[in-house]
Amino acid sequence: MQGISSGDTAWMLVATAMVMVMLPGLALFYGGLVRRKNVLSTIMHSFFGLALVSVVWVLIGFSLAFGRDFTGLGLLGGPDYVGFSNVGLEPNPTYGPTIPFVLFAGFQLMFAAITPALITGAFAERKRFASFVIFTVAWSLLVYSPIAHWVWASDGWLYRLGALDFAGGTVVHASSGVSALVVALLVGRRAASAERMAPHDIPMTVLGAGLLWFGWFGFNAGSALTAGGLAANALVVTNTAAAAATISWVLLAYAHRRKVSVVGAACGAVAGLVAITPASGFVTAGGALVIGLAVGSLCYSATLLRERLRIDDALDVFSVHGVGGVFGALATGVFATTAINAFPGLIDGNPGQLVTQAVAVAATIAYAVVATYAIVKAVGFVLGLRVPSHEEEVGLDLAVHGEVAYQR
Repeated sequence: MQGISSGDTAWMLVATAMVMVMLPGLALFYGGLVRRKNVLSTIMHSFFGLALVSVVWVLIGFSLAFGRDFTGLGLLGGPDYVGFSNVGLEPNPTYGPTIPFVLFAGFQLMFAAITPALITGAFAERKRFASFVIFTVAWSLLVYSPIAHWVWASDGWLYRLGALDFAGGTVVHASSGVSALVVALLVGRRAASAERMAPHDIPMTVLGAGLLWFGWFGFNAGSALTAGGLAANALVVTNTAAAAATISWVLLAYAHRRKVSVVGAACGAVAGLVAITPASGFVTAGGALVIGLAVGSLCYSATLLRERLRIDDALDVFSVHGVGGVFGALATGVFATTAINAFPGLIDGNPGQLVTQAVAVAATIAYAVVATYAIVKAVGFVLGLRVPSHEEEVGLDLAVHGEVAYQR
């Protein structure tokens, strides 16, 4: 066992705080995209979700994700770390051998917190708050923790299979993206009214995207768990992919609508950040450039398809996180190179890695869809999913929270 490195520990403390900042960033990003009568309810989903998952993770979520598998099949962790028991100040030789184990658990907590918060964009402006609370807790325990165990636990079945996911392409983005699509379909479209379904505060959205971009450096570079070359490369490729996707989204949107969209630039940046997440510890800046350019166009096209199908995924969670996460996970199998890490992909003559990535993506999608469907149906049966129509018309800020964001 290696001893604690003060440099690695200091970096991981900062990275953990940076990922936490992504929750307020997401709140602003989503909050600006909704109508002014629902901005507080949308922000509350991210803010209160952080509180919910923080408690759930300490009580049992971390144990389900990283405890020793008790199924014999690599499906779910056991009770080793319930209540953060055995999560101490000494390093764990498997999970961050140069940092305190409690710091590793805290870093992973932030990933667990932001993932269900991403889904909230699909049901913005119409879901009951109590239903959101129960859904978030259930989804965190029944979807996020098992998939995290599959991919990141040393005895998880996808980890043993050799699936590569440096910081959450399958665990975070593909799982939340496809779950968002399921939720949007089951909750149904927002009630039509005379008010346009347009973003009420684009500067807020761009500010949120900027905070996400900043926090994502901790998200990806922090996943190296050390303050070294791998973290430095992850930071550079993260920025490269985000920048490339911003450009390709804006260019395609201009070609389509003849306008240079500011919202499009913000969404493009997030799409690039999503796609590079699983690849950030395995690809060069050149690979990140290709991934970013491709995913910006791909995710923009997905938003157009969503519009044609009239699916009310209110804030395009599936188009950005679902499509971007799946693409990024597959692209990892193509562009992973031993110039960066010990895992060769297709460009290094290992086509089998792409097949492994496809298996991981398919398993994640299949499980997330089925489990999310069951959770939403159960929550709907017990509590109902939507606020009454008159509350939706008034707006959730006033009807549910008794507050308004802006005084008229």
